[in-house]
Amino acid sequence: MKKFLTNPVWVVLLAVLCNVLWGSAYPAVKIGYELFNITDSVFEKLFFAGVRFTIAGAMVLIASWITAKRLPRVSRAGRPYVLMMAVVYTAVQYIFFYVGLSNTTGTNGSIVNSTQTFFAVILAHFVYKDDKLNARKVIGAALGFAGVLAVTLGSGASEMKLTGEGFILIAALSFVIGSMISKRATKTDGAMPVTGYNLFIGGAILMAAGLIGGGEFKAVTARGIVVLAYLAFLSAAAFTIWTMLLRYNPLGKIAVFNFIIPVSGTLLSALFLGENIFEIRYLVSLILVCAGIIIVNKSKNTEKTG
Repeated sequence: MKKFLTNPVWVVLLAVLCNVLWGSAYPAVKIGYELFNITDSVFEKLFFAGVRFTIAGAMVLIASWITAKRLPRVSRAGRPYVLMMAVVYTAVQYIFFYVGLSNTTGTNGSIVNSTQTFFAVILAHFVYKDDKLNARKVIGAALGFAGVLAVTLGSGASEMKLTGEGFILIAALSFVIGSMISKRATKTDGAMPVTGYNLFIGGAILMAAGLIGGGEFKAVTARGIVVLAYLAFLSAAAFTIWTMLLRYNPLGKIAVFNFIIPVSGTLLSALFLGENIFEIRYLVSLILVCAGIIIVNKSKNTEKTG
């Protein structure tokens, strides 16, 4: 498995697949809100997210059970890390993601969320001894944040909302912290059990929070169920593959592929939501974000990350 997941060709293909799946979540979530008649209620959004991730976790655990031919288990040493992942990687990240996405466009959300790459560069400076900041990384991070500002402030400061783009930024930071915890968790346990319990427990937390506040599905249709099933599947597939890649590769080595999220998220939001992406601010933003990520990951120290 290690030989397969460190093969450059498969690393590229799998990392691209993960980020295309995550990019597709932006329009899918907004379509889900509409089909399930989810209003501005935070608790309805948390319930929707909770159902999605609980199902996703169950999918991964069942797949692990079938492939390993035994119930998925996590070692005693790994349990605290899986619990931290469930709280940070799933619950906290998606509380802010779902609420934030409902207060901005799918295009803006996908571009702002690309800051996860730059958060990874900054946090790695303090966490990993062999991955310190240098001039190239600082320039790349500056370009990336400039790209985020270009899209969020491109039509006036009023477009930047704390509960919109601001919450997406917090979600991006949670993703990076969760990725670091994930690398530690998979040192003692397999990627599938770690991912499955992370998603299942995190989803249960979100669903419980939604139910306590009165969250529910006001409308259930066949189309809505299909969208929910797709969201659960993409989470199960993307998080499992990403966790496997993190186990055998440095974080910085695969982070370069995160530039696909804003590109795929923007294009798919235009296709499925009819959002207008033919504005100069979107083009400038995408160029700056992608350039920043590429520059950051071309650093000589990238291969040593982790």
